[in-house]
Amino acid sequence: MEAIETWHRLCPDPATDAIPGMAEAGLLAPCQSYLEIARIKAALTERTGLLGVGGVWGGRQMTGRWFVDGFGSEAQKAAWLGRTAAVAISEPGVGAHPKQLTTRAERFADGWRISGEKAWCSNGPIADVLIVLAITAEEAGRKRYSMFLVPRGTPGLTLKDMPGFHALRPSRHCHVRLEGCEVPTTALLGSEGAAYDRMALPFRDVEDAVGTFGTLGAFRFLLNRLRRGGEPSDDAALSLGGIVALAAVFEAGAMAVVVPLDQGRVDMGSATLVGLRLLAAEMLRLAHAHVAAQGPANDVAVMTLLGDIEATFGVARGPRLARQARLGRAGG
Repeated sequence: MEAIETWHRLCPDPATDAIPGMAEAGLLAPCQSYLEIARIKAALTERTGLLGVGGVWGGRQMTGRWFVDGFGSEAQKAAWLGRTAAVAISEPGVGAHPKQLTTRAERFADGWRISGEKAWCSNGPIADVLIVLAITAEEAGRKRYSMFLVPRGTPGLTLKDMPGFHALRPSRHCHVRLEGCEVPTTALLGSEGAAYDRMALPFRDVEDAVGTFGTLGAFRFLLNRLRRGGEPSDDAALSLGGIVALAAVFEAGAMAVVVPLDQGRVDMGSATLVGLRLLAAEMLRLAHAHVAAQGPANDVAVMTLLGDIEATFGVARGPRLARQARLGRAGG
């Protein structure tokens, strides 16, 4: 894509910061569909060999499209579409489990006062606004959640980079502390009390569906890299052919889970998404075996990308294994 080549010429170091040059290349304008986001995400990953580059760009696009464009008022869309928004749902030690989240928003005369902590807020360090999930009511022991737009610079809001996670460069995550952050009534995004079921829970499936194209771009990069160096031997060709064949199946499955998003359908029990994750694991195993047997030895780009693909399997691993188990119990 011409826009990606323009960006790549302008960006000094995509592995450190992917954003420079994107505005000039036209990549920061909101995409018109999830399929467009998915395809560009794949192309960015294929061009750079960095899943994190596709993640930074794709996360920005998906958060804007799902939350702001999907649930925002006209005034909210005018204020925030095209700017960097980051979603803050998970909390330290409990992840995104709805029964264990504690961040609360309380009404006061002029709006809402939000207090709590969030963790693993992707793109948070570069965000113009945070989309914060908070409890706004409890009924018969059940927590009711709402989403709020909390601009960067709101008094009481502090962000701190989360250390210790070095994969998926240049993606950055942060810890969020909200200490009595006051926002106006117009900061409420979507309907009060319905945000977890309508917004937060489906978004994981939207992320996973579009994320399959990042994985596809990663394997395209690997295949191009592994083919370098001339005509492969018979053994090498056979090994690479297996990855090529599985990548074709993976692409068809990825299309099958992304296209419905643009028709307003999110499959919350998608067996295809589970299958794609298992297929990616098998493709990764074959790629490791190929490198071990055929080389290239000590190729930093290849080894970095293999490590990044492996790292994605640890993201939200518990909920994804639970979904796989539910498929087994359902029998299909």
